[in-house]
Amino acid sequence: MTLRNQVAIWIGLLLALVLTLWIFRGVLLPFVVGAALAYLLNPLVNQLQKWRFSRAWATVVVLLCMLTIIMSLFLMFVPLIGQQIIGLIQRLPALVRDLQALVERYSPEINAWLGPERAAQLQTSINDLTRQALGFIATLPAELVNIGLTGASVVGFTVLAPVVAFYLLLDWEGMVRGVDNLLPKVHKGEIKGILLEIDRSMAGVIRGQGGVLLIDAAFYATALSLVGLNYGLAVGLIAGFMSFVPFVGFAVGLGLSVGIAFVQFAPNWWMVGLVGGIFLFWQFVEGNVLYPKLVGSSININPVWMMFALLALGAVFGFVGLLLAVPMAAIASVLVRYGVRKYKESMLYLGPDETTPPNDAAV
Repeated sequence: MTLRNQVAIWIGLLLALVLTLWIFRGVLLPFVVGAALAYLLNPLVNQLQKWRFSRAWATVVVLLCMLTIIMSLFLMFVPLIGQQIIGLIQRLPALVRDLQALVERYSPEINAWLGPERAAQLQTSINDLTRQALGFIATLPAELVNIGLTGASVVGFTVLAPVVAFYLLLDWEGMVRGVDNLLPKVHKGEIKGILLEIDRSMAGVIRGQGGVLLIDAAFYATALSLVGLNYGLAVGLIAGFMSFVPFVGFAVGLGLSVGIAFVQFAPNWWMVGLVGGIFLFWQFVEGNVLYPKLVGSSININPVWMMFALLALGAVFGFVGLLLAVPMAAIASVLVRYGVRKYKESMLYLGPDETTPPNDAAV
């Protein structure tokens, strides 16, 4: 079989997979969540097997422990978190209007500090923010329905996702052997190397970055609550859970918390600076401590590519697309790097007179 035919077959399989996902996007949510749970919990099940547990009992024990932890956290924190988030959403238009009034109140000082032209630009920006906040609140229920976050879908994946995770964990080793037996014998070693690199990248995304996300959310929520910021718990959780998109969680959390701090603490600018300092300090810790330790260099995804994947898959597949975007971006990144390596080893790149490929250590 020629290389052109092989490429055509793989492209055809990829298009068939995308078409299948698009057709069944309305029922994929519990399966995606269940598969993610299985992938996350599989190392724990493997560890219990090393301790002489059977695969079935190890799966039952791990899932029961995970569900117990999730339900305990749900019962303890969700009522408080839900109350704060609902209160923040209801209060957001009033907060923006209060910020607008605060700017008008301090307009002489702002004019003297920024100058008339920049002060006018600030006033225009706040007016635009007011309109956008009011529009966002008005369209939020419809948007939640559009991405599939209805009560029925939430209940559905809450019930089905653990069942899907259980059966996937139970047969994980069999599925791995099945995939291994389907690999072409001539290229099995090379394909297994790609799959191993994808697994490392996925582990960095789901396990490593997931750990960073949870730590971010816990720190922001705790720190903002301790300084007494209104809705600090909700703002911290929003900033933490949005940090899977590079810099977006930081930017949203910083802007939202500083805006609330201006309304709440002015003219105590030290408290406003303290709230902003929390985000600047933790951004430094995240970039220099958390990511190198928990994620390392296994992801290697450009932030622009990550944002594009989230927007594109979210637009096509809805909420399921948002869940699939990050791991799919990790897989695509590995495949693109592999394609670049193969291209640099090919005659198309080297030319007919070259006999040895270039050094690809930096690729």
